[in-house]
Amino acid sequence: MKKLIAVLLAGAMCVSIAACGSKAEEPAAAPAEAETPAEEEAAPEEEAKAPAEAGDSTAAGEVTTVAEGVLTMGTNAAFPPYEFYDGEEIVGIDAEIAGLLAEKLGLTLEIMDMDFSTIVTSVQSGGVDIGLAGMTVTEERLENVNFTDSYATGVQVIIVKEDSDIASADDLEGKLIGVQEGTTGHQYCAEDYGEENVLALPNGATAVQNLMQGAVDCVVIDEQPALSFVEANEGLKILDTEYVIEDYAAAVSKENPALLDALNAALKELKEDGSIQAILDKYIKAE
Repeated sequence: MKKLIAVLLAGAMCVSIAACGSKAEEPAAAPAEAETPAEEEAAPEEEAKAPAEAGDSTAAGEVTTVAEGVLTMGTNAAFPPYEFYDGEEIVGIDAEIAGLLAEKLGLTLEIMDMDFSTIVTSVQSGGVDIGLAGMTVTEERLENVNFTDSYATGVQVIIVKEDSDIASADDLEGKLIGVQEGTTGHQYCAEDYGEENVLALPNGATAVQNLMQGAVDCVVIDEQPALSFVEANEGLKILDTEYVIEDYAAAVSKENPALLDALNAALKELKEDGSIQAILDKYIKAE
């Protein structure tokens, strides 16, 4: 059963970039002899405006984060090319985009690696400021967190062994499907083929390892990490069929609308100046 789903953020691109601060009330007209003091008082006001005018988007002082001066990002660093380890450092598409967002907000980026299934909970409880992990916007997740505008499109695909009799999603009935726990791939496969036919594993690499060992018949996962896994493991292939199409966005606490607005303003700037596309092109090579 071929399934194509586009998950869109309603009105996502309609976010205004208006300044978060309110204009101070203008003082009443001063008598003539008070003109000099009034002019002296105006100088600090102009100085206070300078930092906001110098930056491209919302200043750090206008948003609240878990740690002062820091944008804390929760992710699962086993999802190349969106997030993965290069030595001791977490790198990838999401890491670089988060770095630019933090810079726009005048913050320092800190990345925390965690189980994918705990990211939304961590954002909701205030453990991290944002969840950036190749995460799709779903109605279920929207009950617990807000999402920024989308920054990339993902496609769920099916990995099989080269000699597999599975040719499309129509052939998955009765098969054991490996997925990463808590992902949309997990959700869609459980809905379509039954939870009893799905083996949920901690990450994509473990799911692929189970496929190599014959513990599952296939793996459903996002296309870009699928390409990395197939390249690294001889004898695997990706079926030439799309299972699901979806949009990626950053999860933000419902209790922090100012941060959501600031991130959307920064994302808009990064899209318009080509920075987001440059990062995607760096990691995702055109065929």
